[in-house]
Formats: sequence, structure tokens, C-alpha cells
Amino acid sequence: MATVNLIRGMGTFFKDCEHPMPRWSKCPHEYKIRYRNAAGKQVEESGFATQDKAKARLVEVYQAKKSTPQTQRKAERIQKYGSMKFGDYVAEWKRSQRHLTPGSVRHLDSLLDNHLYPAFGSRRMATFDHKVVDAFIQTMERNGVGLGTQSNAFDKLKSILLDAHRLGLYDENPLDGVRPPQYDAKRAVIPSREQLRDIRMAGDDTFLLIADLMSGCGLRNGEAYAVNINNIVADDIYRITEQVNQTTRTYGPMKHRKADDYRDVPLPAYVRRSIEQYAAKWGTVEGYLLRNPNDITKPYRGYLLEKQWQRIKKAGAVEIPEGMTVYSFRHFFASNCLSHNIPITDVAEWMGHRSVDITFKTYRHLMPGSISRAAEVLDLGLAS
Repeated sequence: MATVNLIRGMGTFFKDCEHPMPRWSKCPHEYKIRYRNAAGKQVEESGFATQDKAKARLVEVYQAKKSTPQTQRKAERIQKYGSMKFGDYVAEWKRSQRHLTPGSVRHLDSLLDNHLYPAFGSRRMATFDHKVVDAFIQTMERNGVGLGTQSNAFDKLKSILLDAHRLGLYDENPLDGVRPPQYDAKRAVIPSREQLRDIRMAGDDTFLLIADLMSGCGLRNGEAYAVNINNIVADDIYRITEQVNQTTRTYGPMKHRKADDYRDVPLPAYVRRSIEQYAAKWGTVEGYLLRNPNDITKPYRGYLLEKQWQRIKKAGAVEIPEGMTVYSFRHFFASNCLSHNIPITDVAEWMGHRSVDITFKTYRHLMPGSISRAAEVLDLGLAS
């Protein structure tokens, strides 16, 4: 079926028959037209005996739409989308996200299925405001959802609601005044040196290796899963080049980095020994130490570490601070650096933070006596 487009926004006319377009004027079939009404909904009309009549109708619709007051078009959009359920609106919104890669689509679907749909699936779009969004963030905090997941879920909700706001569903931006998910330093539970020593030995060789990489080098979970013996670029330097993306289950770029980026981090002697001993005992695959035990051609899966962590906690054989998570190994790295007066700018770079502000906001409370030390240094002894 061929169609003919008129000027942009006017619509198309066509014949739904087997005849090619050059024979339309002679074939007996009626013309049809297709256009979008003021609310943006696609409409189809039929019953036009000639091409001129089909065109005339399209022009009539176009002129009527052009003359429709903006307020009336907005009212039509509100009527259409305001009563739409969140789940239905998102299904339509997703079709416009053509720029997303397959991995990004899987990540989006995971956030929708696990967080946004359970919270808002049946909610009418017109009922969103800043209080609804605030309550959602507070619920995630109460449920112990990780800060990274909180931020990602909020960002997706933000994109969806801003799209609805542009359509005119809300007089005021439903995100105005909302405080995005923020790291709460009080929630960062960091093991002591003694606790860390016992905890890292409570699991198997894989658990020990990951714990050492995170606590000794500051690697993120996914970066530790991608540990590669070829990335030891000096006796005291490890080069991070990639991570295991748990959404796509493949190796991918580091967080906030391009595919060919890397960052070098300090490699303490005990971590280098852990890497070398693991490689000597278990071998490597193209330099990678950790693989999926069910298929060594595939990367390590994070849920395997989490299952082991839960078993260690349940066994109660070692002292684990209340509220501690696997990510606390990385917190220990930051704490250890800052308590030994390593510049926070270096720590931020090694941890892969986008800016030193993130490191400062997260770990400021760990910096030892900075105010008291400043007062002592700034004292010029001018008192009489």
C-alpha cells in the first residue's frame, strides 16, 4: 500500500488496494486519509471518491487544528494522558527511547519491573506531584535499596514525569522541591581493621579475592568481578579497564567512563599476593581470574557473591557490624586512605568518582580532625 504525504503535519492519503499509485485515478477503490488530531492521536477516515476530495478533507482538518486554541489542545492532551495509568503511559514513552542500547533497555526494564511499576503501575498520570515523588524516595530508603539503584530509579521517573510535564499534564513541575536520593554518611557501616581481617577469611577463595580488591584498591563490585592478572602494570599499581555489567552479564566500560578509558589505583602487597595466589591455584581465562562456575566462557555473576555473603552473616562465626554490606569493603578503602592523610583528590580519582565533591560529601566525616587541625595551623600567636 503506497501513501502520499502532504506538507509536514497535514497527513497522508492512500488507497488500500492492489493497484499501484499511477493507476489510482482509474481504479474504482475509494481514497482514505490518515492524520493526527489535536491530541496527537492517529485518525483514519475513508469514503473519498477522488484524490481532490481526500486532499480537501486533509486541508480542512489541518486548518481546524491550526486554528484550535492552544488551551483547547492542552485540554485534549490532559484528557487523553491525565487519566492514563502510569504503566500504559510508560509503554508509549518507551517507544520514543530509540537511542537506548540493548543493555540500557534491559537496565530500564529492570528498574521499571522492580521499582517503578510496583510503586506506580496503576496510578493515574495526572495525580503525580512532589509529595508522591518524595514518598517514593523515602520508601526506597526504608526498604534498604542501594543508593545507586535509588538514583537510577529516580532518574528514570524524572525523565517520564518531565515528558508528561511537557505535554501540559501539570501546571507545576512535579519534581520541583524534590530532594534527589542523597548519600547518608550515617548509613555507611565500615568494619574495623580486625573485623575486616576476620570477615575476608570467612568465605572461599573468590570471596577473599573480591574483598581484598575492594578494601585494598577501592574497586567497585563489578570492577572486582572483572579482575585480570594482565592489569597489574607495576608491583604497586593495578589498572582498572572494565567491569562486569550485571544487567547485560557482559564486560563493559567502567562507570562514567568510555570504552577505552582506564584508571590506575594503588596495589597493596597483600592484594597483589591474593591475585597471584588465586591465579596460581585456579588458573585464568584470557587473564581473567573470576568466571561463571557453570560456564567459564562467561563473566562472574554478582549474585554468587551475595549468596555467600548472606551465608557468612547467617553462620555468625565472625563479627559483622550491624548494617554492613559487601559495599562496605569499598568504604573501608576510603576510610583507610583518609585516616592516613592521603589527599581526598587522590582518593576521588582512585575510586572513580565523577568529582571530588562526591567523595567529600560521602566521606567528609572520616577525615580526621580537620577543623581542629586547621585552628592549630592558623594560630599566629598574636595574643598579648
